[in-house]
Amino acid sequence: MKIEVWSDVVCPWCWIGERRLASALARFDHRDDVEVVFHSFELDPSTPRDLDAKTTEHLAKKYGLGPAQLAAMLDRVRGLGRAEGLDMKLEATRTANTFDTHRLIHLAAAHGEQRAMVDRLFRAYFTDCARVGDRALLAALAAEIGLDEAEVTDALAGDRFADAVRADEAKARALGISGVPFYLVDGAIGVSGAQPAEVLIDVLAKAWAKNPTPRAARVADAAATPGGACDDGSCAV
Repeated sequence: MKIEVWSDVVCPWCWIGERRLASALARFDHRDDVEVVFHSFELDPSTPRDLDAKTTEHLAKKYGLGPAQLAAMLDRVRGLGRAEGLDMKLEATRTANTFDTHRLIHLAAAHGEQRAMVDRLFRAYFTDCARVGDRALLAALAAEIGLDEAEVTDALAGDRFADAVRADEAKARALGISGVPFYLVDGAIGVSGAQPAEVLIDVLAKAWAKNPTPRAARVADAAATPGGACDDGSCAV
């Protein structure tokens, strides 16, 4: 069984969702027969590569959030992340263009290290509060998980995997995905938002029992739909 995940490394719900999916798989009897593939999704591709500003300021401006609204949203997300064992320093994160991070994830996948790279990038952004748009930093993070730093540096200096990122995003548009995380199970069942592990386990069990022929995705939106900000289970464009 194949689970395709669209996410962005600057989306807190995507990290929460990744942990919930890992929890669901750990309790799924057929987990050894499940392949998880991460696909690219840029929440804000217009973000300048050299921009260095607090993410909180960017979110407040983008979604028109007042101080009280922003604080309440951050408190809620931070608490849910803590429940999954995540240390999210949301007030200290820095904005970043994530196109290169997605290229790096594709490069890591070519070496069988996609999951490790995704996790390291999440930690770099939310816990280390690093500017993940910086190519030198990305090369160093890749080296931490065992990738060749020189290869990563060369890849990011060129346009390697750029087409793969665009292909992922084109597929997301074709599926009508406007917020992440989004899961597509066996090309048949779509799940929107960072659903609880129990919901994901139920989806996995149903997909395994039916072993469906791939068809157009249907959204199993049990608890959340993309909203106007990074809240309520997903981050929207």
